[in-house]
Amino acid sequence: MKRVAIVFLGVVLALAGCTTASHEPRNLDALKDEIRAYVRSGAHDREVAAVAAQAKAWIETRAAQRRAGERLAVVIDLDETLLSNLPFMLEQDLGGSDAAWEAWQGAGQDAAIGPVREVYRAARRVGVEVIFLTGRREHLRAATEKNLRAIDCGDYGALVCKPEAWKGSAAEYKAAQRKRLAGEGRTIIANLGDQDSDLAGGYAERTFKLPDPFYFTP
Repeated sequence: MKRVAIVFLGVVLALAGCTTASHEPRNLDALKDEIRAYVRSGAHDREVAAVAAQAKAWIETRAAQRRAGERLAVVIDLDETLLSNLPFMLEQDLGGSDAAWEAWQGAGQDAAIGPVREVYRAARRVGVEVIFLTGRREHLRAATEKNLRAIDCGDYGALVCKPEAWKGSAAEYKAAQRKRLAGEGRTIIANLGDQDSDLAGGYAERTFKLPDPFYFTP
């Protein structure tokens, strides 16, 4: 699963430094209401679209500058980057147990995040390989492949899922995978994700961070 743990932005803001705070933290329900209002207002969609437009423009520009023999690739995260779990999260009051997340993701029914799907399509149009690098573990591979086909994103170079036995951080795992992909001869021109851990550790010419107020993955 993408999440090492569900750590909501509201919890982070409310509990940061709570051992030394001299006043009551902000109420968690109020923070959840702010997140819902942010989504309902369209602000989240607009911010996602703006980042995706920047990524698309860069990929098209960089592909036009391709040097002979270059094997260009784009790395794209899945949950809250290409695939939206928003209906599930709202139904679960911006929470949900690990078992509930497993069941949801195992159903393979996430909708596409439209602007990022356009990034994928643009990359393929200009002959850039797309690698999906997800925190979902291997046992969710078949459901994830089904989901990618359902949203018309089945033309990818690889779907990299987290090994079942992995115990390290998401940042370490993803950086190691990008290093491996680069070592196989790819030039990763863009890396898109909604978490800082999707992007940390290098091995990409440019990174594009999408907003995610819903959870935090270290």
